Amino acid sequence: MIVLGIETSCDETAAAVVNDKREILSNRVLSQLDDHRPYGGVVPEIAARAHLEHLDRLVAEAMDDAGVDFADLDAVACTGGPGLIGGVMVGAMTAKAIAFAAQKPFLAVNHLEGHALTVRLTDDVAFPYLLLLVSGGHCQVLIVEGVGLYKRIGTTIDDAVGEAFDKTAKMMGLGYPGGPALEKVAETGDPNRFSLPRPLRGRPGCDFSFSGLKTAVRVYLDGFPVEQQTPEVKADLAASFQRAVGETLIDRTRNAIFDFMRDYPTGKTLVLAGGVAANKYLRARLSELTDQAGMTLVAPPLELCTDNAAMIAWAGLERFRLGQHDGLDFKPRPRWPLDPEAPKRPGAGVKA
Repeated sequence: MIVLGIETSCDETAAAVVNDKREILSNRVLSQLDDHRPYGGVVPEIAARAHLEHLDRLVAEAMDDAGVDFADLDAVACTGGPGLIGGVMVGAMTAKAIAFAAQKPFLAVNHLEGHALTVRLTDDVAFPYLLLLVSGGHCQVLIVEGVGLYKRIGTTIDDAVGEAFDKTAKMMGLGYPGGPALEKVAETGDPNRFSLPRPLRGRPGCDFSFSGLKTAVRVYLDGFPVEQQTPEVKADLAASFQRAVGETLIDRTRNAIFDFMRDYPTGKTLVLAGGVAANKYLRARLSELTDQAGMTLVAPPLELCTDNAAMIAWAGLERFRLGQHDGLDFKPRPRWPLDPEAPKRPGAGVKA
C-alpha cells in the first residue's frame, strides 16, 4: 500500500510518499523561513501564496524520489485542518485534483493526528499510549486509544508552549524562528539566575498555562536598561525560562501519567510529538520523568517533529487500511480538535 501525503497547514510546503512497510519513500519539505523572517512571524497570506507557487513542483519531486507514478498510489492524503485556512485550502485542492485525475481515494487528515501517529511510523508504537502534543499552536495531553480515538485530559488555558517560546524569544531580540534560537542561547546560560513562575505547579489536573511565565520574562527585561541586556543576561534568562517550562511540563505530565496508568494499566509509553518535541532539553527532562514512572518516552526523529508530509501520508494510510476515506466535497477546517467531546476549559477559548 502506497500513499502520497501533502502538508500545507502553516509555513512548510511538503509532499511525501510512504508505504505500509513503514518506509518513507520520499519526504520533501520546503521551509518559508526567509519569507517570514522580516515580519518576525508567519504571515498567512504570504504562506498561502508560497504553497501555491511551490506545491506542484514538490509533489513531482516527491513522486520522482519515491520512484512511483500516480497510478501506483493506493490513496492521496492531505492536511484538511487545523491550520491557516489559505494554506490548507491549497493543499486540499491539489490533493483532490490528483485523486480525481488518478481515480484514487482521497483522505483529509487532521494535522494533529499526523503528529499523534508519527511514532507508529517510526517506532511501531502500540495502542494505547499517552501523548504530550507540544507545538506553536497546541499544548495538550491525550490518551491515544486507536486511530481516530483520542481522549483529551489536559490542554493549555492560554498560550501553547511553542507560542510562549517564540514570543519570549521575540521579546529578547533573539530572531526568528524563536524557539530554536532561544534553545541555542540557553545552552550557555545559568538556569538558576532568574526566579520565574511555574504556572499551575502542584495543582490537580493536567492543564497548562504559560502566559504568566511569558509576562514574568517581560518584567525582568523591563528592569534592565537596554545597555545592560548583554548576551550573558539573555543567555541566563533564556536558560531560566527553558527550565521553568521544563519543570511545568514535568509537573503537569506527571499528573497525566498517574491518570493514564490507573485507567490503562497495559499502556507503558509516553509519546512526545509536535514541533517543540525537537527541543533536546525538554526531551531529556521528560525522559527522566518516564524513567521514574516505569514508562518509555518515544519521540520521532527531529526532522519528523516539525511539520512534514510523511506524517500526513502515514496517518492517511492508517485510516485507509481501516476502510476510511473522504469525499471530494470535504471542506478544509481552520479548527479541528482531536477530541471534539472534551469539555471546554475556562479562559481557553478556541484552544480548548
